[in-house]
Amino acid sequence: MIRFSDNQIEKRESITVGFFYERSKDRFKLRLASDRTGFERKITEQNLHRPGLALAGFVDLFSFNRIQVFGNTEVQYLKQLSESARKKALERISKFNIPCVIVTDNNEPFREMIELSNKYQVPIFVSKFNTTKLIYLVSDFLDDQFAPSMSVHGSFVDVYGVGMLFVGGAGIGKSEVALDLVERGHRLVADDIVIFTKKGEGILMGSGTELVQHMMEIRGIGILDVRSMFGIRAIRFQKRLEVIIELEIWDDKGDYTRTGLDESFKEIMDVEIPYIKLPILPGKNITVISEVIALNYLLKHYGYDAAKVLQERLSQKLSKKSKDGINRTVDYFEHDFE
Repeated sequence: MIRFSDNQIEKRESITVGFFYERSKDRFKLRLASDRTGFERKITEQNLHRPGLALAGFVDLFSFNRIQVFGNTEVQYLKQLSESARKKALERISKFNIPCVIVTDNNEPFREMIELSNKYQVPIFVSKFNTTKLIYLVSDFLDDQFAPSMSVHGSFVDVYGVGMLFVGGAGIGKSEVALDLVERGHRLVADDIVIFTKKGEGILMGSGTELVQHMMEIRGIGILDVRSMFGIRAIRFQKRLEVIIELEIWDDKGDYTRTGLDESFKEIMDVEIPYIKLPILPGKNITVISEVIALNYLLKHYGYDAAKVLQERLSQKLSKKSKDGINRTVDYFEHDFE
């Protein structure tokens, strides 16, 4: 039995300004406007701050530990000040331990901003994005960096758009099932080590490791590069987890569902994921069954549950107390003997 609660949850406490800049300069169209100093400063929060009140002199509630965003409002306010007043306002906030400053809408930083930035070693970046868009994008990026994550041993595949995680004991055949699904046109996300990150209350996003990426180990053959072998259409870099399938050797005393009316779930980082225990027998085509699981999940997602439909038919039949026995799907073959 796989117990995900035993896996260690990791959560990043901080990132450096240098890491933020290198990972996001192309994504958020950032350019460095100051000296390349202060890159070792720490970013500890996903939220951003607009320092309008602090520039005006009220610093009692100044959230200085966040990235400071200078939009059109802040820039226009500073433009109206005299050079000495502008320098005083900027120095007032520069003395705090600010991680960095981002100026939006391609506004050029004031000369005083650059001088104080270099003096206090607070990096200044300029983005061509407007303030609303930049705050949304950067907040989402930081939320991803500080989100809790967990490593799981298994194979993660996108089957008909459904993220399916195959788990089970060593040598049970997780990688072989994943490889067979890829050969049938589905897409590998990760094999062996899958990293799941909690995005929002009920969303787990899975990806592989930077080292292994889309390589997998097949016992008796060795290491395979799925991307090189099957092409770019055979892989995905990320996918939402929607179904967990645990593979195990058939056990006569095992408790396996027959109707599917009683759904099972597994919790990963407090998120409940549909769970299926799939016994392996000689001649049992696990790949096709996996495809059927994905299709059945999609049917349920769109409101059709075959097990409940059959249960309703049985209930209606029993309530009528019919004595005709079990009827065929057709009541007359009409000389069609094919």
